[in-house]
Amino acid sequence: MNDCLFCKIVAGDVPAQKIWEDDDAVAFKDIRPKAPVHLLLVPRRHIRSINDLTEEDREVVSEIIFKAAAIARDQGIERSGYKLNLNVERGGGQLIFHLHLSLVQEV
Repeated sequence: MNDCLFCKIVAGDVPAQKIWEDDDAVAFKDIRPKAPVHLLLVPRRHIRSINDLTEEDREVVSEIIFKAAAIARDQGIERSGYKLNLNVERGGGQLIFHLHLSLVQEV
C-alpha cells in the first residue's frame, strides 16, 4: 500500500527505531508512546486488519505473538507484566490500517 505508514516504515522510507526484524515481520518503538515501553510488531506484508486475515497469514501472526514474548524478556518486563493489544477497525481503536500488535508496559 503506497499510503500506509507502517508499509513505509517496513520499507525504510520512514525512519523508526526498529528493535527487531526478520523476513516476515518488524518490531519498532511507537513514535507517540503511551507508556514507558510501547512497541509495535507488524507483518512486512500489508494486512489491513484481523478481519482481512487469510490462511497464509497464520504463520506470521503466530510469529509476532511469540516474538512479543521474547521481546518482553529482552526488555526485562516479562515478570512485571505487559499488555498485548490488537485493535480491529475504527470502532476497536485501530487508527493505522495495517495489522499491528502493540506491546505496552505502563508501570
